[in-house]
Amino acid sequence: MKDFIQNNALRKIIFIIFAVFCLTPWVSSPIALASGFVLVVLIGNPFEKHLHQYIHLLLQVSIVGLGFGLKLDEALQAGKSGFLLTVMSIITVMVLGYFLGRVFKLEKKLSYLISAGTAICGGSAIAAVSPIIRPDSKEISLGLAIIFTLNSIALFIYPAIGHMLDLSQEQFGLWCAVGIHDTSSVVGAAGKYGFEALKTATTVKLARALWIIPVSVITMFIFKNNESKIKIPWFIGWFVLAILLNTYFPVFERFSSSITSLAKSGLNLTLFFIGSTLSIQTLKTIGIKPLAMAVILWIVISIGSLLYIIF
Repeated sequence: MKDFIQNNALRKIIFIIFAVFCLTPWVSSPIALASGFVLVVLIGNPFEKHLHQYIHLLLQVSIVGLGFGLKLDEALQAGKSGFLLTVMSIITVMVLGYFLGRVFKLEKKLSYLISAGTAICGGSAIAAVSPIIRPDSKEISLGLAIIFTLNSIALFIYPAIGHMLDLSQEQFGLWCAVGIHDTSSVVGAAGKYGFEALKTATTVKLARALWIIPVSVITMFIFKNNESKIKIPWFIGWFVLAILLNTYFPVFERFSSSITSLAKSGLNLTLFFIGSTLSIQTLKTIGIKPLAMAVILWIVISIGSLLYIIF
């Protein structure tokens, strides 16, 4: 179909129409992600060069918007319930990732990127440790491709498994926050399951994202690099501020439902953009060994956290 749509202006119009449609209530998170992928296969991505920076910005703004749907006591309770599981899962994934990297004889930097992305928060963790360990661009691209591919799969299968096991909203939200790598897919899957699941998942996932800081410090010692700067996810502070405003200033309650609705639409648009960056050519670059390592880590953290939550 790409051969029939050579006009770049026409491709941009079609892309924008699909993007706007993903903002409507009729499109769920998995459909938004799948739409982006299918569209880029059919006509390509006319905005590919500039889309990545908008993805990160839109995701952060949307997450801050979700903060207006939370009260402080809810956030503290969710963070408390997920703290021990978060610590256990991060240590398990990082240690297991080290040994799997040696078993599969992968480059140390690539295996570390996959481990960090799985343990903390997907692409954000990879972006945070990359300036410290200084991998080449191919290793970064490969790590991101693997993480985003598994995220896309999780977005579809997690809600189905949650309903099959009859998980509560809180249980599913906690499972998403621990078992799914990237924040966008976490909130996408949890939002499809229910608003209470979304609250829990967002709070626990952002608390988990703060572990980028200590992991980055440890990374400096592992790779013996004292000149690198730690990338701190400052937008989490704005998320906390939104919670505080919604808790202590009643005036914001008038707008909280509208803001959270816009935030959910923004997350769907983010997932559409992410789907449009996943091409068949990108997927073909993923090797068997790094993919096998990532899948094993993902299965271990998914099953392990699920059993912990249920029992």
